[in-house]
Amino acid sequence: MSDLIAGEVPPTRRASSLMQTLAAATLIQIVATASVLALTAIAPDVASDLDIGAYWIGYQISLIYASGMFSSAIAGTLVQHFGPIRIEQIALVCFVLGFAGIASANIPLIIIASLFIGVGYGLNNPASSEMLSRVTPHNKRNVVFSLKQSGVPLGGILASFAFPFLSRYVDWHLALLIGAAAPLATMGFLAVTHAAEPSAPSASRSLIRGLVDEQSTIWRNPRLRALCGLGFAYSAMQLSVSAFAVVTLVHDAGWSLLSAGSVAAAMQLAGALGRVFWGVVADRIGGGFITLSLLGLLGGLGYALLFWLTDLPSFAQVALFVAVGGVTIGWNGVLLAEVAHNAPEGRVGAITGGVLVYTFIGVIVGPSTFGSLYALTGHYGASFLIFSLFGIGGMILAWRAHCAGR
Repeated sequence: MSDLIAGEVPPTRRASSLMQTLAAATLIQIVATASVLALTAIAPDVASDLDIGAYWIGYQISLIYASGMFSSAIAGTLVQHFGPIRIEQIALVCFVLGFAGIASANIPLIIIASLFIGVGYGLNNPASSEMLSRVTPHNKRNVVFSLKQSGVPLGGILASFAFPFLSRYVDWHLALLIGAAAPLATMGFLAVTHAAEPSAPSASRSLIRGLVDEQSTIWRNPRLRALCGLGFAYSAMQLSVSAFAVVTLVHDAGWSLLSAGSVAAAMQLAGALGRVFWGVVADRIGGGFITLSLLGLLGGLGYALLFWLTDLPSFAQVALFVAVGGVTIGWNGVLLAEVAHNAPEGRVGAITGGVLVYTFIGVIVGPSTFGSLYALTGHYGASFLIFSLFGIGGMILAWRAHCAGR
């Protein structure tokens, strides 16, 4: 569908529409990720107030993505019926409710708030992929989707730096309430730049039927099946390092919370730059699967090296986390571009939602398993070493998909 539309729209109008849509989609992605990772950035302080272990943050992240998995599974049908703009608006409302619920410091409300954040996060990518696929030329697909997905690490930077900083001057509850202003402001920006589409009754169908149809399409296509597996493996790695970077530096390496948050922010910045870099690489070499294979190899090696983190000097610890961030956070735009390329015409949003179900499963398995491994070993480095297998497995899977495609 993106190729057809890109060919029909005059170049000047297409460029304007592309820039406007890319800006809106990237801003929403920044807010979405900051909402997910807000609690991880101040986990030690929150855990102390709630009298629980900081490693429980892994289960909160998994809860968010469990909710996101279900909303992503039905997002394709919702996008077809209500249009991507309305779905993005609903997602932003969910983020506002999530910030407010976590700020309550009441564990049952934190659980409910986490579910809201997950629903919003699961709706976001299918809707934004549908928006971008309508205006993106084929030869810019990887870089455009990677630019949009750079909002993930940029949101991580926002969370990793802003919330520890605010918590130095105000209570962490108030810091989270201040954070709720971000999705509210984004709702205003989206309302100004994009008009919501009318609902399409002809596209209406049951959510279950839509889910079954999307999964059937995916599993009949070997390249889409491979992308499901890659999304599972790489998301488990990405969210584990995002969730546990601060806690690892504080508990294992003896860093202060603010200093560790700064390292996590630098790691996310490297991920943002990495997403754009890997998108350019994929477009230049014309091989998304080759790029994804290389990312798996480098990510696996980086995770293995984190086993020896405490034996390294401080500057090397920072360099290693930054390098790991540039790789393990840099894969998503290339994967989504490959999904858009391999999806049937007119069904980019639906198929994106279906593939991202497995990405969410990886996130559910990732941080919670990582936390469980720490509970067993008492050493975050051991968890990173075991998780390096996800990267090596992804390298093999992506290379096989590339060879099969040839």
